[in-house]
Amino acid sequence: MINKDSNGNNDVFAKLATRDNVDQNEFDQFRQFLQDACGISLGDNKQYLVTNRMRRLMDEHKIANFGELVQNLRHGLHRKLKEQVIDAMTTNETFWFRDIYPYDHLKNNLFPQLMSGTNKMFGPIRIWSAACSSGQEPYSISMMVEEFKLKNMGTLPRQVQIVATDLSVTVLEQARQGEYDKLSVMRGLSNERLDKFFDKSDNSWRVKPVLRDRIDFRPINLMDSYAALGKFDIVFCRNVLIYFNADLKRQILQKIHAALKPQGILYLGSSEGLAGAGDLFEMVRCEPGILYRAI
Repeated sequence: MINKDSNGNNDVFAKLATRDNVDQNEFDQFRQFLQDACGISLGDNKQYLVTNRMRRLMDEHKIANFGELVQNLRHGLHRKLKEQVIDAMTTNETFWFRDIYPYDHLKNNLFPQLMSGTNKMFGPIRIWSAACSSGQEPYSISMMVEEFKLKNMGTLPRQVQIVATDLSVTVLEQARQGEYDKLSVMRGLSNERLDKFFDKSDNSWRVKPVLRDRIDFRPINLMDSYAALGKFDIVFCRNVLIYFNADLKRQILQKIHAALKPQGILYLGSSEGLAGAGDLFEMVRCEPGILYRAI
């Protein structure tokens, strides 16, 4: 039986309408919270997106309406809720070997250069996968290491260390586990790589230890300092900058530049550019695609 209020209206629908109603001022406060917390810049008219993603959390925490949610976030009353809101609003869309050219260029051009001659004396090659989401990017990089190794009689003149970071502790834990369902492994993985680099278990596939062992997963907010990560030869920061405003993009690129070794390489997403940081990087065409070399 459906409950009704004293006016004969559907009580359940009335509560849902109240909960999902978003006042413009409250929405603006939510947008400011999100930008301050993680740099994500929400466009106008995204109220439906926000309420759709917040609905489950509001039910879980027994929050009556959007205004109450905003007050909780503004006053920092619930740390777990803050983390959950950031997780829910972070787009974790990713797949294996996205755009393919950065990985081919890494294996066929950068690794031979970095592994040769006097470069052998420079210690391990360090690669940073920024905003790694559920791990497809760093594991794709690790597969390139293994494939380069096979081309070189099973040896690596220099070891490769991969640091993979993300803001979301939830997806970072998924990445650490390295376990994927059928839908996930179908997005960009060939059958050959699936057989070679994964162990099948029931309806899931788990990356082999040889891939996982060279990756160090760490939580990092791109708005914070990167100093603790050390210096890198190569940085993948792909399809991330599109979520930040122009000022934050410039700041992030400045900090990435500082984290790169001299002449270090930056890969951005295919639709991303230097956002006012052209004085810090030289654009290099790698046919197809583009990479950026630190000046």
